[in-house]
Amino acid sequence: MHRGRFAIFEVALPGRRSEPAGVLLWDETSGSAGTRFRRDFHLISDEEDLEIMIALERDLDDKIREMGPKDFLDWAGDTLSNTVRVTDAETVTIDSFEKTLTRLYRKHIPAAVQRYETHLPRIRLAAAAGSWGENMDPERIADDAEEWVEVPEDLRIDDQMFVAQVTGRSMEPKIPDGSLCVFRYHPAGSRRGRLLLIENFSDSSQRYTVKRYRSEKEFLDDESFRHRRIVLEPLNPEFEPWELAEGEDCRVIGEFIRVLD
Repeated sequence: MHRGRFAIFEVALPGRRSEPAGVLLWDETSGSAGTRFRRDFHLISDEEDLEIMIALERDLDDKIREMGPKDFLDWAGDTLSNTVRVTDAETVTIDSFEKTLTRLYRKHIPAAVQRYETHLPRIRLAAAAGSWGENMDPERIADDAEEWVEVPEDLRIDDQMFVAQVTGRSMEPKIPDGSLCVFRYHPAGSRRGRLLLIENFSDSSQRYTVKRYRSEKEFLDDESFRHRRIVLEPLNPEFEPWELAEGEDCRVIGEFIRVLD
């Protein structure tokens, strides 16, 4: 746990009130710093202002890297115009830098929901299983969404993806207990070695689980085979693998993509 500081960028575009535009976070122990700006400027500004905002975002990031966050805030207080300002810095405890930056962004930046562009639906695992199928309808998933969660800019998303919370320690440290995770319906290709979200109809106490998929195949001829053995493996060595018994009723709902927080 590190002590950190954060500040909020605010922007007053022509004809609009001042509103939060981004977050600056820095770790006072390591000196590392990072920003996260909203991704809906094209919805709240005209073309000319949008170009200015994109250029400004890059310029601010460059200045933070050159000056360091403390000197940047001193410079910003004396230099930035009424169009752009930075709030006074506040103290924050940092457990994970990226997770803390994400939490601050979600708390302070009211970005517009852009479905399947910047945001994915967060749904309960039971609802995810209910939407599973070859004719899965993205609109049905949207209707089942508890909320829409903005995902990192580097994640390419589509309407086959969703967010759900994973509980339990069997996949730690990769998937911490209580994590929000991104999944994709209908994983293509071989399942071997992948982390899969599985529905187990024979175990009501653990109906949904994420495990690594391992299988041993027995080839019947040149074109066909059957699974001789399927094992669902935890990543945490404190937990035992789960071998599917013959006739055990399970299905793969989706493939794990990444942890959000």
